[in-house]
Amino acid sequence: MKKILVPCDFSDPAVEAFKFAVSIAEKSSGTVHLLHVVELPVLYDSAAVLSFEQAYMSDRKKEVLKGFKKLEEKYAKDVPISIKAHVEYGGAVPVIRRMITETKADLVVLGTHGAKGLKEFVVGSNTEKIVRSSPVPVISLKKTIKSVKSIVLPTPPDFDLEKLTLEVKELQSFFGATMHVLYVNTPARFRTDAQIKQSMKDFAKRFMLKNYTLNIYNDISEEDGIKNFSRDIKADIIAMRTHGRRGIAHLASGSIAEDVVNHIDCAIWTYVVK
Repeated sequence: MKKILVPCDFSDPAVEAFKFAVSIAEKSSGTVHLLHVVELPVLYDSAAVLSFEQAYMSDRKKEVLKGFKKLEEKYAKDVPISIKAHVEYGGAVPVIRRMITETKADLVVLGTHGAKGLKEFVVGSNTEKIVRSSPVPVISLKKTIKSVKSIVLPTPPDFDLEKLTLEVKELQSFFGATMHVLYVNTPARFRTDAQIKQSMKDFAKRFMLKNYTLNIYNDISEEDGIKNFSRDIKADIIAMRTHGRRGIAHLASGSIAEDVVNHIDCAIWTYVVK
């Protein structure tokens, strides 16, 4: 986690994301890339050609850079890390995707307000769209993270999590945290405790887990079980995979990871598994 991209709109969650990214970069001797995306005002002339207000772009960039300077002075003044500022123009999601590549980021830290009700169903949130398509892990947060001592790893029925588990082990090692492996038992996908316990023990042995707990939690749905268990133990981060579904497939089946990002206050670490 040496190159951390932090999209910033100066909202409270975005400021918390910056503060957390600074703490990570300090620990890894890394670089924080602060990014603000300016969505340009557009005028249409008689020929239907787009024209952009150059004065507005210049003034907005100066304003953003001043805002970045204030953030750096307030939250990273005495921290021996590199902070680089980027002001880009266009749609937030495509620009963030492009900047992940251009900065060679290995982590994105996003502040999120979440999304609820009809707004969530129709347009979702920018955070959800990034979670679904980012080529690198994303940490989404709404509140201050002072330390990371507990990481929840929800598991699917088949425990087929090789790539994800290796990534989460690195995350756990970086923070020196306890990993809480979680299986949510639901009425629709019920298994006996004996079956689950054996699968979880095999899983822990296969990946040579250390500093971990194995947990079975009964709930109505997997999403509810993840949220309720994480609240019960006061987890700092939930580590989840997402399949990156889009379009009709996404609307039809949804994504538990994206739903959890939208509906829980705990920080969420997500990784796209193809």
